[in-house]
Amino acid sequence: MGDIFDEVAEDLRTERALKLARRYGGWLLAACLAVLLGVAVQQVYIWYQAKQNQEAAGAYITISGPIEAAAGTLSAADAVKDASALTNFAATAPEGYKTIANLRAAALYVDAGQPAQAQALWDGVANDSSAEPLLRDLATLLWCESATGSAPDATVLARLHPLTADGNPYHGLAREDQALIYLAQGQTGLAKALLTELAADPDAPDGVRNRADGLLTKLNG
Repeated sequence: MGDIFDEVAEDLRTERALKLARRYGGWLLAACLAVLLGVAVQQVYIWYQAKQNQEAAGAYITISGPIEAAAGTLSAADAVKDASALTNFAATAPEGYKTIANLRAAALYVDAGQPAQAQALWDGVANDSSAEPLLRDLATLLWCESATGSAPDATVLARLHPLTADGNPYHGLAREDQALIYLAQGQTGLAKALLTELAADPDAPDGVRNRADGLLTKLNG
């Protein structure tokens, strides 16, 4: 008798399973296909990004190679032309190459005597949340150094301030820039305090420490 009940129970389980399969089988299949499609899309995206990076590297080298070969002998007109080529490349380049190209273009604009164009590019990199933080900070520092004397001191000092933190790799240069602005304003006490810190800062670049020491010597003359 027990075997009969077992067979009936098994038949009932089988029938319920078939009903569930007919009812939800389409959804389960769709879910499995969605997972597989997601994995496939991810792999295609990784391949596409790698291909894009390879193409961007080649394009960047094609543009920048002749610039580096010229090694400072470019005329102002050629520098502007090359800077324009780099910014055009940056407009559609992957993020890393975009940032590097814009920074290189800014340097060319400086060489060509067009600081306003350079400052616009540095400002763009500094405010690009997708760019590497170190490069954003570098762009900010370069903007500040270029804009000192033309932009309001308060604006330059405000943008320098985050870079002066001890952990920032540009803190020595940023504090030096601050000290120079204070000197130009006649705030000798503030300038000397910063220069004294810099002269004794083991994490500041050697050049920064030496310049700070030299300025202190002159100020204390």
